[in-house]
Amino acid sequence: MSYQKLDKKALQSVKDVAHKLRIHSITSTQAAKSGHPTSCASLAEIMAVLFFQQMRLNLRHPRDPSSDRLVLSKGHAAPILYAAWAEAGLFPVEELRNLRKVDSDLEGHPTPRLNFIDVGTGSLGQGISIAAGMAYVGKYLDKAEYRTYVILGDGESVEGAVWESLHFAAHYKLDNLCVIFDVNKMCPVDMTAEMEVYRDRLDAFGFNALTLDGHDIDQLTKAFHNAASTKDKPTAILARTTKGKDFLGVEGSEELHGQPLGRKAEPAIQHLQFMITNPNVHLTPKRVGKCGRAPDVNISNIKLCVPPNYRLGDSVATRLAYGTALAKIAADNPRVIALDADTKNSTYADKLRNAFPERFIECFIAQQNLVGVAVGATCRRRTVAFVSTHATFFTRAYDQIRMGAISNTNVNFAGSHCGCSIGEDGPSQMGLEDIALFRSIPESTVFYPTDAVSAERAVELAANTKGVCFIRTTYPSTTVIYNNDEVFVVGQAKIVRQKPSDEVLLIGAGVTLYECLAAAEQLEEDCITARVIDPFTVKPLDVRLLVKHGRLCHGRIVVVEDHYQQGGLGEAVLSALADQRNFLVKHLYVPTVPRSGPPAVLLDMLGISARSIYKASMCIMKK
Repeated sequence: MSYQKLDKKALQSVKDVAHKLRIHSITSTQAAKSGHPTSCASLAEIMAVLFFQQMRLNLRHPRDPSSDRLVLSKGHAAPILYAAWAEAGLFPVEELRNLRKVDSDLEGHPTPRLNFIDVGTGSLGQGISIAAGMAYVGKYLDKAEYRTYVILGDGESVEGAVWESLHFAAHYKLDNLCVIFDVNKMCPVDMTAEMEVYRDRLDAFGFNALTLDGHDIDQLTKAFHNAASTKDKPTAILARTTKGKDFLGVEGSEELHGQPLGRKAEPAIQHLQFMITNPNVHLTPKRVGKCGRAPDVNISNIKLCVPPNYRLGDSVATRLAYGTALAKIAADNPRVIALDADTKNSTYADKLRNAFPERFIECFIAQQNLVGVAVGATCRRRTVAFVSTHATFFTRAYDQIRMGAISNTNVNFAGSHCGCSIGEDGPSQMGLEDIALFRSIPESTVFYPTDAVSAERAVELAANTKGVCFIRTTYPSTTVIYNNDEVFVVGQAKIVRQKPSDEVLLIGAGVTLYECLAAAEQLEEDCITARVIDPFTVKPLDVRLLVKHGRLCHGRIVVVEDHYQQGGLGEAVLSALADQRNFLVKHLYVPTVPRSGPPAVLLDMLGISARSIYKASMCIMKK
């Protein structure tokens, strides 16, 4: 379909709406006494064209799976995003004056507390990866006509995560994605040359790159039409804009960046009102069409298609059981997807890829983008996503995980190669901070399965658990200790060894649970019986069970983990017992940066082997 230029009346109406958006940005930030009105002003025409000429929206159901998506990566420009939705008729414009108030969901940066926001933004550089995840699902899974738009500032474009995301989008030919750069930087020289540099970079990355005047409505509408018509390439629009555009006495100045206009607000508003031809202008967004809609999906009550099938005493790595379970739940529900960062043959995510290649997303060695894509892919409940890599590599994507929690994401993370038990690969590959990382995430669930049966059930439970979930899997094989029909519940630990005469409680998980069991055998040779607990989930911890059995063991507890001291299983246990009397806890952990070596040697060298547990138990018995 050829491009049709807007007639003069329609063009003026869009201009008038853009100025109204500017006025709303001033009045809302004035009422809040904080905010970024000048950064909003540079976006006014872009927002007006998107909302009232391009995007297909459902005002009755803003998160309609078939409607277009918009991610405002430069989240500090939230006031103009809120203003656009208000002008569209979603809520009264008077509510914009509640910006940043504690009892209002119109927060300083967007969050999904608002029904028209998919993800929290404002930690700059993350919007493209999220939008790419949405676009990937739209093109390859939903196979629907909705488009995804993302707006970012020129300043955040120097973030490495941005270029990870651009590479991903081009590699997967996401022609339903449009990236808009709001180039509003102050520059004493002509920006033409710099814009060309940006365009050349985006061309090299495989984008349909366009440069234009971001305040020219005709150029914008033409560019968006070009983007929608381009096949097998995502589009990047480099829009040259001016900070504080059309704010009298403020335009082009850095003086009021990041703050309300104060005494300059009223003259600026009066000037904008003078520029509006029709103060009563009212435009409505395009409606979602009946064709090309996203399919209805059901992502509830996901099950393993067949139960675990192991024999007691089998030696199986929990990372292998993770991959097995992933393929099983994918067979049960067509909306289960896996994402990996080029480690699929060691995390065993390739088991899903081999069974359902269309539902595996290779994100390459770009963990920040990996997480962002997963967050985007799960928006509007389109998929159940499992993200895997070596546990230690999630540390470089902590901010993306943190923002995912703010976005109420339900992404599941699986970290393999945890602890010094990986052995010879050395400390750069050892996940020793991962439990601390994921425990600190609000409303997260942290699974630490010990054997293959519990690992498969952890995957099944994670698929149905709200919020961020983390499954910690181990590199070496461990012995199957649970029957295939053992029932596992989030927040419920397992007692794996007990006698009425138990005098000390040993708590371990993963490889250290087996060290606890071995230590218990040694202790029994000295006529001391020990109870052993497998927590299964480190968060939430089964506090009731720990307290009960800790008391039955005379308050003596030894907790041991293949993790650093801070933030892991030991500190979770100590926190749980903080308000309890008459407990004595010995915490064994990895005390320093490990080195390469055989796993058994490292466990003993670092003080978390059965020998060390035995010594700690004997010591605690004397107190």
